[in-house]
Amino acid sequence: MSLLQRLQQAGPKRILALDGGGIRGALTLGFLQKIEDDLRLQHGGNEDFRLCQYFDLIGGTSTGAIIAGCLSLGMKVEEIREMYFELGGKVFGKKHNWWNIFQLNEFLHAQYDAGPLENELRNVFGDRTLESADIQTGLCIVAKRADTNSVWPIINHPEGKFYNSEQGKNKEIPLWKAILASCAAPTYFLPQQVAVGGGLPLGAFVDGGLSMATNPALQLLMVATLKGFPFRWKLGADNLLLVSIGTGMEKLAKLPEQISDYNLVNWAKGIPGMLLLDGNWNNQIVLQWLSNSPTAWHIDGEIGALEDDLLVIDTADRKGLISYLRYDQWLAVDSLSPLMNRDYTEQKVENLIEMSHADNRFELYEIGEAAAREMVKQEHFPQRFAMENQAVG
Repeated sequence: MSLLQRLQQAGPKRILALDGGGIRGALTLGFLQKIEDDLRLQHGGNEDFRLCQYFDLIGGTSTGAIIAGCLSLGMKVEEIREMYFELGGKVFGKKHNWWNIFQLNEFLHAQYDAGPLENELRNVFGDRTLESADIQTGLCIVAKRADTNSVWPIINHPEGKFYNSEQGKNKEIPLWKAILASCAAPTYFLPQQVAVGGGLPLGAFVDGGLSMATNPALQLLMVATLKGFPFRWKLGADNLLLVSIGTGMEKLAKLPEQISDYNLVNWAKGIPGMLLLDGNWNNQIVLQWLSNSPTAWHIDGEIGALEDDLLVIDTADRKGLISYLRYDQWLAVDSLSPLMNRDYTEQKVENLIEMSHADNRFELYEIGEAAAREMVKQEHFPQRFAMENQAVG
């Protein structure tokens, strides 16, 4: 079966959305290992089972784009974990030195050299492009085009508007290049110039997290269902399963006097994180509003977990417009200490939150594993979404 035939196949569809978050993507892999294990058992325990067989569309932002690309090629989570551990040490191993006159110019533009990341992505993805036949499922790489201030969901659907037309030639974009563009977080790495084809100029791309799509779940839902995109899958809790996985969440809690004492440097450092969290929670609110999710998160003291809110016309229908699962873990002392059965300090948690501390990748994976054992349940993946229920239309 060709990719196009699979994407147009009748029956329920399953989407996997992976957040951005730098080295904290290791936490995502802990969740993915549990999901892969559970789904393998659900489908007969075959060791050849891969997540790309189950999910019809896999997408991610930044570090989530790296993992999504690997999954789309049929890699096991264990293989990705080993690659990720090696990649993390190389990518965030050495900063530019502001006191080194030979590196001062580089430091003023970016903290890290993107060369090691580019080399590792080239090693993993080779010369594949978005049209390569061994991409086994729908793939969406979420990047941000800074020169036009527009979010670009780069997709491999053969009937996409910019896949192979006068408007664009996304099919020719090297897979490693699209993923590198999604990872180009300002201050960490330089923007990436990508030739998008179709007579268009080079685009200057930065991390997709410089938008509301650090958590790309809502973006992927739009890609899957809006008429401007080629998938056009049917809404409905029995038709569409959306699984969203985070990279750990920070709890921002400051005293009013601390905020009042902020200077320009404090605000410059703090605003990006505040906006990223806002984007994540906006995704969460909308998707819980659309679904009757068994993993609903408490939003705040006013709207709770939206237990009594469901965006449907027929109030008797308690299923919602999608089936939705969200897995993530608070990175906070009061959450991590009981989860990991060890004492955490505020300083240790702050170190884990920093997205470029490569030494944390092993512990972050363990945190993801432990959180998954508590959160991920086999009943979250009902039989109606099992692969044997996929019928050719």
